[in-house]
Formats: sequence, structure tokens, C-alpha cells
Amino acid sequence: MLILSRKPNQSIIIDGRIIIKVLRIERDTVKLGIQAPSDVVVHRQEVYDAIQRAKQAAEGQAPPASGQAQGPTAQPPPTGTSPGAGAGGRPNQKPSAT
Repeated sequence: MLILSRKPNQSIIIDGRIIIKVLRIERDTVKLGIQAPSDVVVHRQEVYDAIQRAKQAAEGQAPPASGQAQGPTAQPPPTGTSPGAGAGGRPNQKPSAT
């Protein structure tokens, strides 16, 4: 893990495409601004973890790899989301600055 020290209004640049800027430091909270290309998905850790848990749960409900149904109660996998969709099935969007 790379550890860097930054002060308000200072930035870190990742891969020449992603800029992380320290906007404010208030008591025990650091406000960060992130500029990234639209093809780079950015999530808070807890949101990312929830997405991963939902993906794992969906995989557990998928039909067997052989394609055979699990009997008369087998149901198709959920629809309405695409692999590139963000939370709620919406395309990934930049988070607001709040």
C-alpha cells in the first residue's frame, strides 16, 4: 500500500487519468474530489462491497452450468440489470459533490 500525505487543495494523480483532490478536512472527515474518465467506475468501499455481495447472491441463484433446470420450481435469473449498470440498474454515474 502506498501512503501519501496531502493537505487541502493538493491532489494525487493515478495513471495520468484519475485525479483525487483533498477538498476539506473537518475533524475526523476528509472530503475528496475524484475526477475520472467515464469508463472508470468509482465507488465508496461499502457500496462496492454491497454490489459484490449482490453479484454473489445472484450467481448462487443462477441455473446449473449444465443448463438443466432444478425441477418445476426453478426460476430464471433476475432481469432488468446489465453487467455495466451501476447500483439500481442505472448506467454508472459520477457521484454528486455532497
